[in-house]
Order: sequence, then C-alpha cells, then structure tokens
Amino acid sequence: MRREPRVGVDTEAASFHRYRDRIYLVQVSSRSETALIDPLAVADLAPLGALLADPAVEKTFHDADYDLRVLDRDYAFRAVQLFDTRIAAQLAGEPAIGLAALLEKYVWVKLDKEHQKADWSLRPLTAPMLAYAAADTQHLLALRDALERRLNELGRLAWAKEEFKQLELLRWTGSPAGGDEETYLRIKGAKGLQPRGLAALRLLHRWRDTVAERDDKAPFRIIGNDALVGVSRALPSTPAELGKIRELPASLARRHGAALLDAVARAKALSDSDLPRLERRPRPHKDPGFDTRLEKVKAARNRVATELGLEAGVLCGRTTLEAVVRARPANRAALEQIGELRRWQIEVLGDALLEALR
Repeated sequence: MRREPRVGVDTEAASFHRYRDRIYLVQVSSRSETALIDPLAVADLAPLGALLADPAVEKTFHDADYDLRVLDRDYAFRAVQLFDTRIAAQLAGEPAIGLAALLEKYVWVKLDKEHQKADWSLRPLTAPMLAYAAADTQHLLALRDALERRLNELGRLAWAKEEFKQLELLRWTGSPAGGDEETYLRIKGAKGLQPRGLAALRLLHRWRDTVAERDDKAPFRIIGNDALVGVSRALPSTPAELGKIRELPASLARRHGAALLDAVARAKALSDSDLPRLERRPRPHKDPGFDTRLEKVKAARNRVATELGLEAGVLCGRTTLEAVVRARPANRAALEQIGELRRWQIEVLGDALLEALR
C-alpha cells in the first residue's frame, strides 16, 4: 500500500457492545486490493502507523474524526495527507452524507447495512461481516474521485483541502472507559434531582460501571440511564416500590433489584453534609448587544448558505459565529485574526458578516 498514491482506510470498534472499547479491525484498500487487519492477531501495527504518517500517500476516510481519535488513543498513530468523503459531500451541498447514500448516488453501489452495529470484538468474524467491512473501503477511492470532480465543478476544492488539513490536528480527548467520578452528573435528568436522589444516582452509576467492567459490556447494556434516574428520583425501599417505577423494566427490576435497593439504602443513610451538591457556575458576562448582533450574523450566514445550497452549520457553525460576534471585527484584517474562522469562510462569508456587524 505504501507504493500507492492513495488508499482508503476505515476502522471498526465495539463501543456499542464492550466496556473496554478499542479498534478491532482496520480496513485498507488500494484501487485493486483490500486488506483487513486484525489488531488482536497482529502484535505490531507499526507498518500501518508508517502508512498513515506517510505524506506521499493520501488517505481517504469517510467521517475520519472518530477513526483518527481512536488511532491516536490506541496506538499514538497520526495521519497526514487526508481526504474525507463526508466533509467533501457536505461542502458539495449533498443532502444525504452517509456512506451508503453517497456510494449509491456516485458509484452506483448499494451497501448492505446488516452489520452496522455488529460486535467486531467477536472472533472468528463471519464471512458476511468480513465482506461488509471490506465494502466500506473497496469503493471509497471511486467515491473520493467523484466528489473531487464535483467540488472542482463548484469551485470548492480549496475549501475541502483546508478542512482536511485541520483533521491532521485531531487527538483523543475523551475519558478512559468508565469516565471520571463526576460522569454521572452528565446523565440527562441528573441536575433535576434533589441532593439525596443525586447521591443515589452517584452510587447507582458506580455500581453499573463496576458490573459493566467486570462483564466487559457497554454500560447501557447493563441498565439504561433513564432507569437509573427513575430509581434515583423515586428512592424506593422495597421490591414493590421498585416495581412501580415507570422507567425501570420489570425484567431489570427482577435481575438487579437487590443491588438497586442497596444503593438507594446507602444514599438514604448518608448525612446531609455528605450529599453531593451541584455547583451553579455564574454565567459569563455578555455585553448587552451580543444577542442582537448574533441574530444579525446568523441571518447573514443563513442567506449566504441558501445561495450556496449548503446547510447553514456547514457554512459556519454557531461557535464560530459567536467568536465573530465577540471579536466585533471592523474589516477583513480583523476577521483574519479570528482563529475559529477558516480562510475559505472569510472568502465566501466575510463581507456578509462585516456588513451585518455594521
């Protein structure tokens, strides 16, 4: 593959199934050959790292973000010279940017979606799973070429190249399996609980994480977040009370009832001083005209996006617009000092943003 000018790359993980997620398969395709690499069987993946780091070989991914982050996390591999067919499709104004939809439209290939959520940690992998994995990269270079032609027609290839360059900076930033001790606070509904309910949720979350790690299963496969929040809100003392909780399926109440009631009992036994308290962070000060200016630049962004046939968020996301509003640039030179803005965005949107801010 190192002798090829470009290759297609994909990875398969198993976060939907396993507590300890990792890369379980790597697919690499040239125009004539596809290789499936099993990281469980191959002890040294250094040649793959060298391929990804080789600036003489372009690597095509579809939606590279997560692949690049897990390659960094699991192997400290860093990829350069990238082409991302998802980003290319977005900038071409495609309404459907999933790989299957794009392959059907541009390459006339229909992908089988049967194994989209397969457990890639299983061994041996079945023949249909291997065929599905290979298909993800076998047609990627043909799709890349078609999207490059389309971007050239639209005069947007330079936009895509600027975005692809940004991908080289991606690094893993997530928590390890299980997350940090405060992960339970990010569960939807947690911040609406009373302090004792919050204490119960903390203990229930810790219990679920312990079981998930022991069984090497994704935590939601043990019991879902809604059920944990429901138990924490109700604070049941008996199996009968547990059975009345709407969010808790009867099968899970029977299977885990003793553990759930034990966590609630321990939360009830805590002293008030040991209960978790949510820190209400003060909202950052916003100048009085911020929201008005933001609405004006959003309207300008939306108008230009419609003219270009792009999703508004693809042309310029909210975070970037907020950075522009905070900076209050008066001219092109000031726009170029805003780190969140790409050069291509300044080119196509800059005048409209400046006019809106005036």
